[in-house]
Amino acid sequence: ELGVEIIYEEQVQEGVFVGEKVVLTGSLTNFKRSEAGEIIESLGGEIQSSVSKTTTLVIAGENAGSKLDKAKKLNVRIISEDDFLKIIKK
Repeated sequence: ELGVEIIYEEQVQEGVFVGEKVVLTGSLTNFKRSEAGEIIESLGGEIQSSVSKTTTLVIAGENAGSKLDKAKKLNVRIISEDDFLKIIKK
């Protein structure tokens, strides 16, 4: 009655990236970074802009730089773009 519309966000409860906090780094050849981010979020993951101690996964494209180095120092799991493609095609 008051002109307020409630919009519910869909909560993803399943998917290969549920619980993952993911950082994309380097140049991706198969996706724009925004497209890869949308895929990860649709499969339950959360995109982070930088690597931190809460990051659980880094997807490294070509010429990955300081984010990759930081992920290695923090012992964050790192996968390649090829590995990412295999995961999302399952």
